[in-house]
Amino acid sequence: MMKTRQEALAYGLSFPDTRQDAPFHDENWQLVRYNGNNKAFLWTYEKDGFINLNVKTDPDKAWFWRDIYKSVIPGYHQNKRHWNTIILDGTVPDKDVKMMIAESYDLISDSPSKRIYEAVKKIPYGHVATYGQVAALAGDRKMARAVGNALHKNPDPEHIPCYRVVNAKGELAGAFAFGGAGVQAGLLEAEGIEVKNGKVDLDRYQWKE
Repeated sequence: MMKTRQEALAYGLSFPDTRQDAPFHDENWQLVRYNGNNKAFLWTYEKDGFINLNVKTDPDKAWFWRDIYKSVIPGYHQNKRHWNTIILDGTVPDKDVKMMIAESYDLISDSPSKRIYEAVKKIPYGHVATYGQVAALAGDRKMARAVGNALHKNPDPEHIPCYRVVNAKGELAGAFAFGGAGVQAGLLEAEGIEVKNGKVDLDRYQWKE
């Protein structure tokens, strides 16, 4: 059974792109954060003689875990709908402690922007995709506007080819989006995509997933 802080932190740090943090100048509070958005998904602290873990949970699952285990209670000092506290008193099996930590990591790290960037990375060289198409790939066709907002904040243009995204008519973005007039067109033309009057022929160049 998982009973120590070290075991919990080690498991939290086994997930990609994570780091340990002690933000309160209090060694009793040790957190594991996801670097992608700097949010903590695992809080560890000692209380009443036991190590406690705070983990984020889907509100529908929060009660499920609390009903099964007396040592899973509403999140201490956090939103009771979205967080649970696991008391490591030996009554919650390792596999379920790990499952709850993994669920917390998934909830914290799976931001819409992250899914949008992953979808854009899939657009092949020499092809384009529409905002709606990227939104659908990211899990929600209704967030086409969010795609545009995310691409304007592209954190890694070298690996996230946002210039391959056009609107539903094949039109390129405004000049400001890529740092100047003609920049997006130039990047597309370098991949063999013909741009005419600020538009791309979707019948020829749209990516068919």
